[in-house]
Amino acid sequence: RGQVSVEDGIDGTFDLLYEISDTVSSGKWVGDCFIYLNSAGRLNYSVGGKIQTLVHMETSASGTTKHSILGYLAREDRVYVIDKSLNISSFKVMLSVLEYQTAVMRGDFDVANELLPSIPESEYTTVARFLESQGFKEEALAVTTDPDHKFDLALELGHVDVAHSLMQESPEEDKDTTDTMAKWKRLSDAALKDSNFELCEAASLASNDYAGLLLMYSAIGNHTGMVSLAKSAEDDGKTNIAFSAYLLTGDVESCVRILISTNRLPEAAFFARTYLPSRVDEIVALWKADLAKVSESAAEALISPSTDMASFPDFNIALQVEQIFLSQRSSSKGTVIPSTDYLTAKDDLELNLIELIKSRPDPAVEALATPEPETMETDVGEMAVEDAPVAEENYETAEDEAVPAEAEDAAMQEEVESARIQAEAEAARIQAEAEAARIQAEAEAARIQLEAEAARLQAEEEAARMQAEAEANLAQQIDVAPEGEGGEGAADDFEDDW
Repeated sequence: RGQVSVEDGIDGTFDLLYEISDTVSSGKWVGDCFIYLNSAGRLNYSVGGKIQTLVHMETSASGTTKHSILGYLAREDRVYVIDKSLNISSFKVMLSVLEYQTAVMRGDFDVANELLPSIPESEYTTVARFLESQGFKEEALAVTTDPDHKFDLALELGHVDVAHSLMQESPEEDKDTTDTMAKWKRLSDAALKDSNFELCEAASLASNDYAGLLLMYSAIGNHTGMVSLAKSAEDDGKTNIAFSAYLLTGDVESCVRILISTNRLPEAAFFARTYLPSRVDEIVALWKADLAKVSESAAEALISPSTDMASFPDFNIALQVEQIFLSQRSSSKGTVIPSTDYLTAKDDLELNLIELIKSRPDPAVEALATPEPETMETDVGEMAVEDAPVAEENYETAEDEAVPAEAEDAAMQEEVESARIQAEAEAARIQAEAEAARIQAEAEAARIQLEAEAARLQAEEEAARMQAEAEANLAQQIDVAPEGEGGEGAADDFEDDW
């Protein structure tokens, strides 16, 4: 005999499958689906423990529902409700949808597939969202008719080709909208995750994702794409991306042009000093003209190689390096170093081209040091004995001429060494002058700070003195009573007035 409880009934009578944590005011069973109204006025239905909201009903002033469910007519696919004023309303609930959802919850997809044709296509999206909520995303992708829902499901399932075909079918008037651009960006990220670089590039181009293209082109070494990206980004006003792309492709002239066009003249001057020294004078002149609008003295402090060559060490050698770089870039235009050559090419990134050129011997000195030997073709069979004195005389003449050549070679080497020592001394002098100027500037700044501190202390003392004098005068006026008629009465009147 089972135990009977007033609240719980008899134990073991049935097994609890689902529980609705809601306050139900009225309800109706339709097959395995429970349609009900809760106390908050929402008309819901539950299939397999999953609750779907049909409509929000009007509630009373206290927030409680005013309706009750009358029943459900299967031939009309409508549920009927009545309010406290006996007004009847109806809402459409497809019986075929309820039966389909019930079959899905039971795991009987054979019955569900048989029921699907009986559901109107207008309800397919509702069915697809129900399938998605149950974790059947592949089935939801096959059922849904909403392009946005299908696109989201395709990306979640990794079907980037399906998502791409959906984007290509977008209406012409929607191709430039923010929502479409965001979808292209999501597709680009999904394709990159799937290592589909071709689709990633197409999606990034469609969404104007210049940052993504810069990352991909630089990673895979797409030189042609990088050149195209630089031009497109510059035309679209994305100068930061354009500058990076131009720099990666070695187009330093375009980098300088972008810096000048965006009025980044200081950056342009320093960039040109490193990569394009032949244009330093031109850019410094532009910088001076722009800076003069703010401060004439600051503009006059700027120097350039044409006005102070001593402040630009090795500038002439830098010009030679620029010409070598431009000629090599022109000869290798359109070709790049493959990634397989990185181990042998990486050391070139650390080359100091200025020091490399300075370490090369002077061609003139080298020519003097190693003169080309004279060759003479002689037919031994036809040589006469009387020619021997002439040969000896020529040998002696050549030997005599070699002595001045060796002396000239030694003199040239001494001149080169002297020039090197002079250049090092000049560099040391410039460095000493710069250090002295720095120390002088620091001393001047300290002097100005001390003067300012002294002025501040003097001002505080003067303010204290004036305040003391004012307080003394005020005390004197209060203590001294006015003389004349009235006597003490006059003094009292003065105090009252005061």
